[in-house]
Amino acid sequence: MKHYQEYKNLFSNIYNEAQIQLDAKMSEHIYFKVGGPVDILLTPNNIQQVREAIEICKGNEIPFYVIGNGSNLLIKDGGIRGVVIKLCELNKIERVGNRITAECGALLKDVSAAATEGALAGFQFACGIPGSVGGAVFMNAGAYDGEISFVIESAQVLDDNQEIKILSKEELNLGYRQSVVMQKGYIVLSATFALTPGDKEKIQARVDELTKRREERQPLEYPSAGSTFKRPEGHFAGKLIEDAGLKGFTIGGACVSERHAGFVINKDNGTAKDVLGVINHVKEEVKRQFGVDLYPEVRILGED
Repeated sequence: MKHYQEYKNLFSNIYNEAQIQLDAKMSEHIYFKVGGPVDILLTPNNIQQVREAIEICKGNEIPFYVIGNGSNLLIKDGGIRGVVIKLCELNKIERVGNRITAECGALLKDVSAAATEGALAGFQFACGIPGSVGGAVFMNAGAYDGEISFVIESAQVLDDNQEIKILSKEELNLGYRQSVVMQKGYIVLSATFALTPGDKEKIQARVDELTKRREERQPLEYPSAGSTFKRPEGHFAGKLIEDAGLKGFTIGGACVSERHAGFVINKDNGTAKDVLGVINHVKEEVKRQFGVDLYPEVRILGED
């Protein structure tokens, strides 16, 4: 995109200076710590700013992408042409009775903490998922025998006409790592979760147990996007990758984790090209050895 200043001026009518960054390093905004710059990064702090930014982009044919806190993203080394709208500042959490309503940028661990504080069970599974509510609804995130579809009651979304809708659990059509939000390109603004009153000490004990298990089994000391691949039907991605002899397989600064083969990690200042090289080699080898197709769970954006 040329004429950065021209486009910046369009957004300056609704955003303050601190909310607009030109040539922002996306490596500083995703967990993988790789990737080139985006032309313009916007960080809205209310829904109206989100709507107006999208209207400006569409009206001026500016490509745009909406992200959360970047825990499930891989940005390519050439960066992103256009605009990235990062929703991390929309992060309010409200608890009323056995329901919690959280804005899209709220972190799952914070929602889990709010549930625990209110002695509400059902959200413990998400205590260690590093994502935000918006991304979690988008992909029906899950871990440790739990997932968003088990606890969500409804979600407030922005449709492709910038109209706000409330979608019920049924209307969200949540399946394994998919939703109507993903299918139709909607933007999650907030979600309401219906939880179960329980014993606070037991809820906290379960959170502590899952936290310990995650710390012991996952390579949390390195940048990554969590589980790199979706679970293939009838198999576990990590087991297939380990059985293929790929633990520790390395390209540049990226490799398959020695601790958990389901994770591709940025071990030594790797690039997005390194990470994608490891992902592609893993896919090819698992297909060659076992005839099973692996599909990335991580969302990949940008140019080479």
